[in-house]
Amino acid sequence: MAVTPAAVAKTYFAAIAARDVEAMVACWAPGGREFIRGQVDTRAPDGVREYFTALFSAVPDFDLRVVSTTTNKDRAAVRWTATGTFAGADFKGIAATGRRIELEGLDELTVKDGLIAENNAFSDAMTFARQIGMLPPEGSKADVRVTAAFNAKTRALRKLSAAAPEPVADGVWIVRGGFPLKTMNVYLVRDGDGVLAFDAGIQAMVPGIAAAAATLGGLTRVVLGHGHQDHRGAAPGLGAPVFCHPADVPFATGDGGQSSFDFSKLNPVGRRVFPVLLKQWDGGPVTIAGTVQEGDVVAGFEVVHLPGHAPGLIGLYRESDGLALTSDCFYTLDPQTSIKGPPRIPHAAFNVDTEQARQSILKLAAIGPRAAWPGHADPVTGDVAGALTAAAG
Repeated sequence: MAVTPAAVAKTYFAAIAARDVEAMVACWAPGGREFIRGQVDTRAPDGVREYFTALFSAVPDFDLRVVSTTTNKDRAAVRWTATGTFAGADFKGIAATGRRIELEGLDELTVKDGLIAENNAFSDAMTFARQIGMLPPEGSKADVRVTAAFNAKTRALRKLSAAAPEPVADGVWIVRGGFPLKTMNVYLVRDGDGVLAFDAGIQAMVPGIAAAAATLGGLTRVVLGHGHQDHRGAAPGLGAPVFCHPADVPFATGDGGQSSFDFSKLNPVGRRVFPVLLKQWDGGPVTIAGTVQEGDVVAGFEVVHLPGHAPGLIGLYRESDGLALTSDCFYTLDPQTSIKGPPRIPHAAFNVDTEQARQSILKLAAIGPRAAWPGHADPVTGDVAGALTAAAG
């Protein structure tokens, strides 16, 4: 007769209650996954043995009681309570405090061939932290001070983060970030039931982009206009698949293009400031899920390759309303002074090929957009082609 999930759960939790690690391990299939949220993601038998040996050493009087067990096909959900004293060995780098703990949790076991193949476990990590003294008691004066400090930090970070999304055109919004002038632009474009992000701004914009996308149905993907540090910055923190042009994969997955910059072309202040700023802005290398290139259609926009500032710089163009999202094909501000103005060629210090960047501006002008929204500062409207042609010289 096959061993049921309920029987396996009963045997397993009896072994936990007895603090019998080897009896616990015997309930597991080799390679089975033990995933305790917020604590450990490991494999049986060695990982399970190591984790529970450490736990029982840290809480010598660990006592677990099963509250209820619910089964469905190959799963058994076990709700439990546990008590004990954190008075033994250190646990996960935390020194024993001698404090009493009382926890509740839920384990969902997946059983195959009479053995545990996977366990997804959930417990209240914050309560544990309060009980052992890592966090102050809820409602205490110390807790109020910690909360106040956290809120002060959060409000300060908001200034660096991003403003609420502003509509640009049908199904397109801009999220502006950066402190104090918010000249970093990220565009959210309707993509099915959610939105994609075109460019990812700087690392500090993660909360703002995520919040804006959530109000618009959720973030589906990130499409990088190019892989520079101030355009990939938030991408690692957004939790969405990231795409870019094949030629910019090395920048996106590497140093963000910094090795291609020539800071000697900046003024003396810029030479000192920009290496520091770029590191602060950057969220680090990005994992690229796929690539897009000239002629591809992304959320109703055609991909246009506009190299020069970066080898794989792209824009998105929508013929129906003449809207172009252009990343750093052109600037509408001086990056060293933040003074805004008419479109211009990106600063030579940050271009891989300034002449090619000039030709890409002319290519964009020839398309004839009715509005061109760049990666920084303000858009070009009105006689867009004329303004871009003048910018290219």
